[in-house]
Amino acid sequence: MRTSTLSRTRISLLCIGLIGLLAAIGTSPANAVLQARRSVPPATGYITGVVRSDKGGEAGVWVIAETKDLLTNFIKIVVTDDQGRFMLPELPDANYSVWVRGFGLVDSPKIQMKPGTSSVTLKANPAKTPQEAAQVYPGNYWLSLMQPPAPNLFPGTGAQGNGVGAGMLTQNHWINSLKSGCNFCHQLGNRLTRTLDDVYKVEPNIKASFDAWDRRLHGGVRGDAMYSTLNTMGHDASLKVFADWTDRIAKGEVPPAPERPKGVERNVVVTLWDVGDDHSFMHDEISTDKNHPTLNAGGPVYAVSAGHGQLVVLDPKENSTYAVDIPTRAERESVPSRFPKPVMASLHWGNEHLWGNPPYNPADPHNPMLDSKGRVWTTSKIRPNQDPAWCNDSSNKYSDWYPLRTSGRQASFYDPKTQKWNLIDTCFSTHHLQFDNDPNETVYFNELSGPIIGWVDTKIYDQVYGQTKDETKAEQAAVGWCGQVIDTNGDGKITRPWNVVRQGRGTVENVLYQGDTAGGVRGARGDAAASFDPKLDTIVSYNLYSVIPSPVDTAVWGVSEQFPGYLVRMERGNDAPMSCKSLVFKVPEPGFDPRGV
Repeated sequence: MRTSTLSRTRISLLCIGLIGLLAAIGTSPANAVLQARRSVPPATGYITGVVRSDKGGEAGVWVIAETKDLLTNFIKIVVTDDQGRFMLPELPDANYSVWVRGFGLVDSPKIQMKPGTSSVTLKANPAKTPQEAAQVYPGNYWLSLMQPPAPNLFPGTGAQGNGVGAGMLTQNHWINSLKSGCNFCHQLGNRLTRTLDDVYKVEPNIKASFDAWDRRLHGGVRGDAMYSTLNTMGHDASLKVFADWTDRIAKGEVPPAPERPKGVERNVVVTLWDVGDDHSFMHDEISTDKNHPTLNAGGPVYAVSAGHGQLVVLDPKENSTYAVDIPTRAERESVPSRFPKPVMASLHWGNEHLWGNPPYNPADPHNPMLDSKGRVWTTSKIRPNQDPAWCNDSSNKYSDWYPLRTSGRQASFYDPKTQKWNLIDTCFSTHHLQFDNDPNETVYFNELSGPIIGWVDTKIYDQVYGQTKDETKAEQAAVGWCGQVIDTNGDGKITRPWNVVRQGRGTVENVLYQGDTAGGVRGARGDAAASFDPKLDTIVSYNLYSVIPSPVDTAVWGVSEQFPGYLVRMERGNDAPMSCKSLVFKVPEPGFDPRGV
């Protein structure tokens, strides 16, 4: 167990809650927040009024109040009713800038005011041109103007052919790559991506939009990854698509106008705490346990900063925040960062090695969850990538069936009551985690980089750790995992040896099968290759983006991003790993970038 280290931090925008609550967390003195949470009454201030233009009350537009007077920048957003009326509720006492945004409008000037009982009238400014109105349209409306390569260019014939990547078998494959490889991290269609202003500012010698896009996609710590995706999609053909898109927008093309919010859409109240650090890599957050949804009611929101290796905590009542460094078991210098140095300078950060180690903590947390005790579990890196010996030792039943030798991220949990960390070596790589509703409160993990579904039996972990105070003994007693084995011989059980699908697409149809230990699948054992044997079961390899245990039976589900998408159902059975059995379901085409399950 390790005592937490607190540091000052600011983090970027987070997405929290069921009704659009958004948060980004800022700096606050750590010693003030470390004290037991005070009973802070909810803010009761409000600003009420009406939005009018020359045509009368403006229905379905946003009224925004923001302040920098609190410990974090604070923003509240509501929608006007049919008559243009609004109320901004639960405002802490502060000075606010209040303004109006809406489809068909340009943003109104910001007016300074404080919460009070007097009604105010805000003037809406109608846009004078379609281009002026479109500046506040959502990014996906602008993205809809992009025209992918024509269907007759598929399957692609590569760089020496038509410029479309040879792996792009259909137009839907290209669209899937755009959504998965580009839009998942970037909001394509926002102002930065639908223009090339940032490129021309830094690279004034670049004149053509084709070249500007080529430069944009090769810079920064993720530049190599972006450029690899570009080449997979087809370098020339894809750059022509992107250049054509921004050229047409620069000439004045705009998307269709969105409808304003109506009906229950106007009931949404958005609250933001937004002082995000300009280079934080905030990832996921959690505020309760899904199986015990009253847990932590009104309490802190826990987020993880992958780039800085921290658990970041927001107190939404006090509008305050602090960050806790996530420890590593190995010396920090020996734990590699997954963020490479930029090969080409970033348009925004130059050659700065964002999120590198050094100077940043390499714990690389990805996904937090709360257990029933209020402890914050997260997927985090505790050591270098080489697994300890017990992960591939045949005396361990899991490693006997599915030997593992490397993993890029493991697990940890933080107890807010004691401010202590426990680190857990999982052998398998971790990405997302989800708690089961079983008596042992088992927490399941997917790998992302592989097909393994792993777990930690938290009851066993707590028992062994409570008796021994030894993390390694507790983890070896509580950690388990299984690969994806299909009962292809139809005898209702899983037996060895297996057929092994050759590493590649991982599909069951149209593949070359190899022998039990051909090494083509993570967790396979590595014997000589053999042809497919219908009398054997078959191990497959679908890298999973997410995992969820079923609340109604003992199955665990995962989803694979591989086009068009696959659902994998794993049944642990009563004697894992021997009893682990999987089914694979293919999503009907066209399925685009499935992630959550």
